[in-house]
Amino acid sequence: MTTPNSKNPVREGRDSLTPRPMSVKRGVNPHAPGSAHLCMGRTEILATVTLEDKPAPHMRGRKEGWLTAEYAMLPRATEDRQARERNLQNGRRHEIQRLLGRALRSSMDLRPFRNQTIYIDCDVLVADGGTRVASILAGHAALHDFCDRLVQQGKLTDWPIVHNVGAISVGLIGDELRVDLDYVEDKVARADLNVVATDTGLIIEVQGGAEDGPITYAEYVRLLEAGTLAVQDIMADLTRQLAVIQGIS
Repeated sequence: MTTPNSKNPVREGRDSLTPRPMSVKRGVNPHAPGSAHLCMGRTEILATVTLEDKPAPHMRGRKEGWLTAEYAMLPRATEDRQARERNLQNGRRHEIQRLLGRALRSSMDLRPFRNQTIYIDCDVLVADGGTRVASILAGHAALHDFCDRLVQQGKLTDWPIVHNVGAISVGLIGDELRVDLDYVEDKVARADLNVVATDTGLIIEVQGGAEDGPITYAEYVRLLEAGTLAVQDIMADLTRQLAVIQGIS
């Protein structure tokens, strides 16, 4: 939807700095030791955790385990059907998988998983912008479910998630800074970033840049600051939802 005199999409139900409504349900896959279904607006992600009693090749002989991630989009996750992703060398998919792996590894103490590999599979069920940041959030929720089960079962004595890691997109629509872009906004943004950070404001990774000519240093800093603050807010919301699901509060 746009205003008659503007090409900029109009937001309904939220202001420029408010993320889309988020909901999460954990333990949704009975076969996986950890799983979560997360919605951000109309974007939906299913994340599952698998623990394999086999070290990654480059981790043999090391004193800790490894965590890796895979990402895929279902053919009708978008308006038009897209061919099922069978090519592991797909550039976009490979880039997103590496981002997910880096983000989620940074959240974990992997020493209790020596000679083991944790796989996080993130599948996009419905895409409406922000699939990679929503996948990081869903992956974190699935890891939370996984670790909670291990602690409850007595297989872990210490909580291995050392940082609550989340992500959000931010962009400039004209001169307006917006948080958590949907697909329509992302298409017209003149600059956009994906900010990966902790719930305490520590930055892990920033992806993105200008789309329609260069932006100023001040604009970039504004985007980064807004993204970091938004991650803190959304992680507080996610933590509350996970706690309620656990029956803690």
